[in-house]
Amino acid sequence: MAHTPVNHPARPIYRAIGGLTGLYLVVFGVLGIITTAGDELFAQDDTHVLGQGTNFGFSLLSVLLGIVVLVGTVLGRNIDVAINQWLAYALMAIGLGSLAFIRTDANIFNFSVFTVIVMLTVSMVLLMAGMYGKVGSEEEAEAFQKARLVL
Repeated sequence: MAHTPVNHPARPIYRAIGGLTGLYLVVFGVLGIITTAGDELFAQDDTHVLGQGTNFGFSLLSVLLGIVVLVGTVLGRNIDVAINQWLAYALMAIGLGSLAFIRTDANIFNFSVFTVIVMLTVSMVLLMAGMYGKVGSEEEAEAFQKARLVL
């Protein structure tokens, strides 16, 4: 995309922020697995981890998504950019969808309002890391600069 910066000077910082976000997801998921061990997969009770409502299924999903983000961060080469952007959109959809079903039996991940806020914040951080972490050749960076200066 022409509006996505290439070789942004702060891209190592954004890549680290993406990795820390993945680490947060893993830590939250592991704590959730420990807390909800022995419960049903999609139990709807008052279980909270780090202030967020969760159940065993959402804890497993958090660990899986966190590992995917961490693997993308380690691999780099714009793989992390794609993973962060697509995962950000998926987390936005999950967060907004669960907000619609928060007080119904369809709340399969046992979300609370605070969980929705955290999921939307995590998705925005991943989207930011994906937008500014793109690496390219010098020609691509120069083309981006020229296109930016024309606007």
